[in-house]
Amino acid sequence: MTAGLPWPLAYPVSGDDCAAFMPLGFGARLAEAVRHLSELGYDGVEVQVRESAVRNAEALARTVESAGLKVLGIGTGPVAAQDRLTLTDPEPDVRRHALGRLLDAARLAGELGVPVTLGQTRGTFLPGLEDMQRLWAECAVRQLAEEAADRGSRLLLEPQSRAHTSLWHTPAEALAFIDSLDAPAGLVLDTHHLDAEGVDTVRAVRDHAHVTGCLQLAAPATRGPLAVGDHRLTALFTALRAGGFTGWLTLEHLQDGGSPKAAARSWTALTDAASALS
Repeated sequence: MTAGLPWPLAYPVSGDDCAAFMPLGFGARLAEAVRHLSELGYDGVEVQVRESAVRNAEALARTVESAGLKVLGIGTGPVAAQDRLTLTDPEPDVRRHALGRLLDAARLAGELGVPVTLGQTRGTFLPGLEDMQRLWAECAVRQLAEEAADRGSRLLLEPQSRAHTSLWHTPAEALAFIDSLDAPAGLVLDTHHLDAEGVDTVRAVRDHAHVTGCLQLAAPATRGPLAVGDHRLTALFTALRAGGFTGWLTLEHLQDGGSPKAAARSWTALTDAASALS
């Protein structure tokens, strides 16, 4: 465990199936990324995948574990960000391909024994199609949650700002949907998206820590690496403890100065803030 932190600390990395490196993750091929992150003191990675399937699980785990790290979660951002596939696209074939990619990610996550996360791939609404698109998304995410559970994984739904998607912007909205599912599911909370929606981040973390599998962190306003002296970090750690958080932390932010420097800056800021917990 990272010095001073009671929860595993992860960094986003792009799977080798991605067409490009994700801008909010380490900008290097997987093997190089995990080597750097291990040297910096991280505990694991959140692997963003585009079209990986169960057959890739052994190779993925071997690459990550060879650096002394763990796969803590499977992210699905590249499905929408790189291939423009969403669950609310007006074209049935696009929706079908999007769901197929997400189901593959859930199967991969199950093989690895970790959760699968869902963010912007749920998509955005078009005028006049809102009600139908909401039904499409809800039906698909129900299927995804059930597939994840059947495979030994768990869906984590991320509330995102309205600049990225048209539904489930706040923790309350996401939880209302999660409560309607027949399969177990939880939340990913992201400080950037909470801030963008005007949600009190520390209060949201405290109130929802028990159903949150991952907290994603970035510097306020800039969405860049964390800075030493950011007093909100200590408040967030206190809120996580008070709420009974048992998940992992992810540094999801811009790679200012290049990924090695960005990852080092955030690691230093977090471990410095964690010293106040003892």
